[in-house]
Amino acid sequence: MQYIDLAPTLSFSRFIQGYWRLKAWGKSTQELLTLVKQGLDAGINTLDHAACYGAFTSEGEFGKVLAADKGLRQQLNIVTKCGILYPNAELPEVKSHHYDNSYRHIIWSAERSIRQLRCEYLDLLLIHRLSPCADPAQIARAFEQLRLEGKVRHFGVSNCTPAKFSMLQSYVAQPLVTNQIEISPLHLAPFEDGSLDFLLEKRIKPMAWSALGGGRLFSAQDQCSRRVVQTLAQIGEEKGESRLDTLAYAWLLAHPAQIMPIIGSGKTERIKNAVDALNISFSEEEWIKVYVAARGQDIP
Repeated sequence: MQYIDLAPTLSFSRFIQGYWRLKAWGKSTQELLTLVKQGLDAGINTLDHAACYGAFTSEGEFGKVLAADKGLRQQLNIVTKCGILYPNAELPEVKSHHYDNSYRHIIWSAERSIRQLRCEYLDLLLIHRLSPCADPAQIARAFEQLRLEGKVRHFGVSNCTPAKFSMLQSYVAQPLVTNQIEISPLHLAPFEDGSLDFLLEKRIKPMAWSALGGGRLFSAQDQCSRRVVQTLAQIGEEKGESRLDTLAYAWLLAHPAQIMPIIGSGKTERIKNAVDALNISFSEEEWIKVYVAARGQDIP
């Protein structure tokens, strides 16, 4: 496994296990514990959560895993996100779908996540989505309070444009250590809209959600997906590799931004396929072939 330094005291495994679909997996606490330990055996020490996952229940379900094995917490980097709210049974006081980036909500959400996850502190807290009317001074004050109390070690953002990232960083005392954004062979926007250029300039490493295009890579029901699948298969044939997910992950790993893909599956074989991508290299020429296939037209 490769490890990426986000800060002097924070190093993430190159692949991150994501728990967005934890509820849909239908796994018992023991099965989830086995999954975490299998990930650790493969070198995956970083886990991605969010307060709103599973209708605000996923963190609590995962907390049972940490309660079942008290020594597990110290082996893990735990990431969670706050700020997205929508009506749900767990929090009946929430009446509408909205964002809340206020000081009060960030403190409340971080403390709730710590209780739900039974983890004592968070290694990284991200603003899940920055509200168009967010007050950056309140965010900065909340981050500083959580840091001083030892509840959160590091901070970052998710789904932020370069302009929003820079604006927020100008208020926040601590370095924002990452931006978790959608990146995949089927979602080229970050390569073209300046998002990855900005992160390269700032030496900030991105986390990538929906790294396989939300399953589109496997269904290949649209022309873009079919072109990318065909191109990956052709390149894979030359490398002796036929697994599409492994090849797609390897394509992301080849980018100099040091992208950290989030594995969205709870299946052991999918985790293995991802980790095996570390053994595959793409030349720039091969990388561009996939990029062209995704664009649907040649480069200038």
